[in-house]
Amino acid sequence: MSTSAITAAPALVEMRGLTRHYDSRRGLWGRLTGNPGVLVQAVNGVDLDIRRGETVGLIGESGCGKSTLGRVAIRLHEPTAGSVRFDGTDLATLSPLELKRLRRRLQIIFQDPYASLNPRKSVLELLATPLRLHALASGPELADRVGAMLQAVGLGPEHLRRYPHQFSGGQRQRIGIARALMLEPDFVVCDEPVSALDVSVQAQIIGLLGRLKRELGLTYLFISHDIAVIGHVSDRIAVMYLGEIVEEGPRDAVLGDPRHPYTQSLLASVPRIEGTPGGARRQRLQGDLPSPVAPPPGCKFHPRCPVAVARCAREAPATTAVRPGHRVRCHLVT
Repeated sequence: MSTSAITAAPALVEMRGLTRHYDSRRGLWGRLTGNPGVLVQAVNGVDLDIRRGETVGLIGESGCGKSTLGRVAIRLHEPTAGSVRFDGTDLATLSPLELKRLRRRLQIIFQDPYASLNPRKSVLELLATPLRLHALASGPELADRVGAMLQAVGLGPEHLRRYPHQFSGGQRQRIGIARALMLEPDFVVCDEPVSALDVSVQAQIIGLLGRLKRELGLTYLFISHDIAVIGHVSDRIAVMYLGEIVEEGPRDAVLGDPRHPYTQSLLASVPRIEGTPGGARRQRLQGDLPSPVAPPPGCKFHPRCPVAVARCAREAPATTAVRPGHRVRCHLVT
């Protein structure tokens, strides 16, 4: 789909005020421990639209809430507040049976191909399970569909009877991708799908995801902490800091003219060859990400911001449109 067609397409996924807090007392097996009333504020009031046919890259440091947002977006986790509408339907209004039917159109590719595949199941069993659960195929048709999808991700029929431990990391991620696409979804959350892989294998998987998107008409939320990967795969970029979207816009605008100090710091952290333009005027990121249990008041980035003023510590900034489609959450942006 061309860039102009994507821009004109309606929103497939609409998040409004999306919030997810966790009880910090819940430890192993969900048992309550520690003091009551202490919440991990993983996601706070996120507004984000994802248009049909586009890839929205979600970038931020580890622990900022990216993966949680991806899971809440497809209702793997229940939101604490706010809403997600998928193709016009509010996911919170669906009954378990209705959600199961819609689940076919909402899938996720997990970060770790070593942990996300059941080691006791063969590839045939792993890929056939979604079809069986949704009663979409059986018998020879089921085997044919599994074989066709395996071929689509670059593996062959000789792999059907093998088990996850018999594959490399890149091959396992191909199996994870095939499993996510078995039900012919419309929207796929790619949760750090290449971060556990070698650099050479990353390029192969990114290329595969791009080809499948074009061939199958997919829409992606692509989550990563690697800004180079996000810049390569995305049509639009959303920058997340401590549970909030602080900047969002077209890829070239966010990477070419970042307006939020956090985005500028992320870009400054990318290694550059000495003498290349773009790095001198940007302040490298200092300090550590604050705890989501006790986030700073006002603008959450202000303790680490090189240009913060007194107002930043007192008052949370509103989101400002700096150009069409490009929004920034900062007091100092005009």
